[in-house]
Amino acid sequence: MDTQLLQAFCHSFPGVVAHESDNAANVLTHKIQGKKFAYFKTSEPEQWRFSIRTYSDRFLELTDQPGIKPAKYMHRFHWVTIVNVGSIDERYLKELVTWSYEKALSSLSKKMQATIKA
Repeated sequence: MDTQLLQAFCHSFPGVVAHESDNAANVLTHKIQGKKFAYFKTSEPEQWRFSIRTYSDRFLELTDQPGIKPAKYMHRFHWVTIVNVGSIDERYLKELVTWSYEKALSSLSKKMQATIKA
């Protein structure tokens, strides 16, 4: 899976908004009602590195794999950075992104979750 397909997959979830930050950060963030679940770095030297939230049990498993490392500044919240999305199995990557989206969705109120799912 390349970065364009991955961006489209992230944007395919209900209620998702993509926002690109200014030149200082150069990050393309995918959010649901202000809750971040995935982001891409859009400038060099880390262009198109992809970060997602994962759960604590999987954090160590993922960061032990080549090409996956703790996300800068966000690792304490169990975020990981995938250096090259093409090197990760597509089904596995979609599973990780889906879990990250569902985690962000679950942090919203029940009423908001129902509105988004409808």
